[in-house]
Amino acid sequence: MPTSTLVTIAAPDGIGLAATLWLPDGDGPFPAVLEALPYRKDDIAAWRDSYERFAAGGYAVCRVDVRGTGSSGGIATDEYPLSERTDLIAVIEWLASQPWSTGAVGMFGTSYSGFNSLQVAMERPAALKAIVSIFASDDRYADDVHYYGGALKALDRVDYPAYMVASNALPPVPSVFGDGWREEWERRVASTEPWVITWLEHQRRDAYWRTGSVREGYDRIEAPAMLVAGWADGYTNIAMRAFPKLRCPTRVLLGPWPHDTVETCIPGPNIDLSAEMLRWWDRWLKGADNGVDREPPIVLYAERSTLPSPIRPEVRGAWRYEPTWPPERLRPVSLEVADGEPSGVATGTGPIDTLPVRPDVGSTAWISCAGAMPWGQSADQRPDEVHSLTYTWPVLDDELEIWGYPELHVRVTSDAPVAYLSAKICDVFPDGTSSLVVRGMANLTQRDENGGPMTVEPGTPYDLALTLEACSWTFEAGHRIRLDLAGTDWPNAWPPPGPVTLSIDRSATSLTLPSLDGPSPVTDAPTLMPSPFPREDPLASDETGWARWEVTHDVLGRTTKALATYGGDEPAADGSPPMRTRYGGEVGVSLDDPGHAWVDADSDLEISFPEAVARARAVTTMRSDAAAYHLRIELTVSEDGDDRWHRTWERSFPRDLQ
Repeated sequence: MPTSTLVTIAAPDGIGLAATLWLPDGDGPFPAVLEALPYRKDDIAAWRDSYERFAAGGYAVCRVDVRGTGSSGGIATDEYPLSERTDLIAVIEWLASQPWSTGAVGMFGTSYSGFNSLQVAMERPAALKAIVSIFASDDRYADDVHYYGGALKALDRVDYPAYMVASNALPPVPSVFGDGWREEWERRVASTEPWVITWLEHQRRDAYWRTGSVREGYDRIEAPAMLVAGWADGYTNIAMRAFPKLRCPTRVLLGPWPHDTVETCIPGPNIDLSAEMLRWWDRWLKGADNGVDREPPIVLYAERSTLPSPIRPEVRGAWRYEPTWPPERLRPVSLEVADGEPSGVATGTGPIDTLPVRPDVGSTAWISCAGAMPWGQSADQRPDEVHSLTYTWPVLDDELEIWGYPELHVRVTSDAPVAYLSAKICDVFPDGTSSLVVRGMANLTQRDENGGPMTVEPGTPYDLALTLEACSWTFEAGHRIRLDLAGTDWPNAWPPPGPVTLSIDRSATSLTLPSLDGPSPVTDAPTLMPSPFPREDPLASDETGWARWEVTHDVLGRTTKALATYGGDEPAADGSPPMRTRYGGEVGVSLDDPGHAWVDADSDLEISFPEAVARARAVTTMRSDAAAYHLRIELTVSEDGDDRWHRTWERSFPRDLQ
C-alpha cells in the first residue's frame, strides 16, 4: 500500500505550505494530482482512502493545507484569496518539477477544493492538464453559503462561517510544523479575522464576489474539466450553466446526492466516484485511450416521483447519457397560474391573490450547502403550504419529464420596500403528499439584473422573471404539479426586515417547465461502478458522535426556532491525535416581526497533541432588526485547559436592501 510523506513547499513569498505526499510503488515517473483545503489535513480532516487509491492507480497525490490553516504558515485572510491561487500555482510547478514526476498535474476536490480547482484552472498554469471539481459553484454570491436569491443565508451561519473562526485559531500540528509552532499559533490567533465580517460588508453581488466566480470566466479554462454535481446540493447550477460555455473537453456527472460523500451519502444510489475520477486522470494525465472522451459528455441521473423524507435512502430514477445541453428535444411547457387550483389561504379580489407573509415558512425544505442532516432532503411540503399561495394543476394523464431550469414569470406587488419571493415546484401524489422538486428565490430589490438593487415601490406591480434552480424530475401519471409561492424560505434564508404582504396577479403569472419530448438519443446506458463502502446510517448515534435537527414553535412567545448541531469525540487513529469537535447552533425568527431574527452558534474544537491540548471555541451571536445585522463573536483559545487568548469582535452592518 502506498505510504505518505510530509513535505513543505515554499510559496512565492517564502511561506511554508504543509503538504502530504503519497507516491505509488515503483520508480516512476508519475503524473500528480493535487487537493488543497483549509480543513487541517493532519487531524480534523485526515481522510486518506481516496489518496491511497489514486496512488495505487499510479498517481503521486498531494494534499496541501492552504495558507494560514492546518500546518501551513501565513494568515488565512479569507476564503479563496488571490494569494491562494499564487500559492497553488507554485505547488503545481513544484509537483511538475520533481524527479519522479512526468510533469503533468491535475487538481481535484469537493466543495472548497472544487472551487479552487476551477479558480486555478482559470489561471492556466502550464503543468495543469485536467481538473475534477465536485460540488462546487461558479457563482460565489448567488450559489454558495453566503447569499441566496439576494437574501442572506440563515442556517448556514451556525455552520461553516462560525466553524472556521475556531478552526483558524487552532495551532499548526507541532510535530509537523516543528520549532516555533507556539509562536506561529500566537501569530495566527492575533492576526486572523473572521471571514464572515467581509461577507457581511458585501451584501450586493459586487467585484468582491465576482473574483473567483468561474461564471465570469468560463472561456479562461483550458484544462479538461470533469464537473460532479448533486440534485440535492446547493451547488447544482454550475453543471448545465457551464457546459455550453466551457471550451475545454468537459464531462458532467449529475447524481441524486447532497453535499456529502458520493459513495456513502443519502439519498442514493451511490457510485464509486474514485473509479470515475481515475478514468478522467488516465485519459488526460497519462494519455490512455480509454474512451472516456468519446462517450456522451453528460452522465445524468434522471429522477422521478419519490415520496419525501429527510432520511429517504434513494430517489427513484435511472442513469443515462445525454449528448449535450440544452438537449435538442427540449420543448418548454407553459402552465398558466390562472388555470391552477388556488389554495384556500389566498385572499383578494378578481385575479389578485394576497398573502400576509409568515416569516418561518420553508422549514420543511432542504438546506443547501452542507453534508449532514438536515441538509439534502426535504419533508412533506404541506405544513409550509398552509401558509403559502399554492396553485395546483389537474391530474396528469401521462408522464411529464423535465430537465433544466424552470422559470416563473410573475406579476407581484409588495406593500413594503424590501420583500422576497420564494417559489417551489412540488410533485403532488394521489394521496396528497407534496414532494419538493426544485426551488428558487428572489430579493425583489434585485429585480434588475443589469442595475443595482433598488427599493420596491409599495403598491406598484412588477413583472419578474425568476429562474429556479436546475433540476431533473419525471412527474408520473396520476400526479399533479404544484407551485408554492411565499415571502420567505426560512431557515435557508434570512427573513425580510419587516412585515410584508405580497399580491400575485394570477392573470399575468405563468410557470415554464423545461419539458423533454421523448427519450435521450443515446440508447446505451452508462456503466457506473457501485460504491465499495456501506451507506451511512443517518440516525446512527453513539458515544463518539451525534447530530440533531429540531424545529420548534413557541406558541405563546410567537417565535420559531431551528436547531442544528453536529460533532463528537474521536479517539486517536491512523496517526491522528484524539479530538473533540462540537459545532452548530440555533436560528430563530419572530412571527410578529420578521426583522427580529437571530443566530446563536457555538463551535468548540479540541485536539490533544502529545505536546499540548489545544482548544478553540468561537461563540457567535447575530441579531437583526429592520435596519441592521448585529454580529458578536467571542473566541477563546486555551492550552492544557488554561485560557491563553481571548478575542471579541462586535460589529453592526446596515441592511443593504436586505
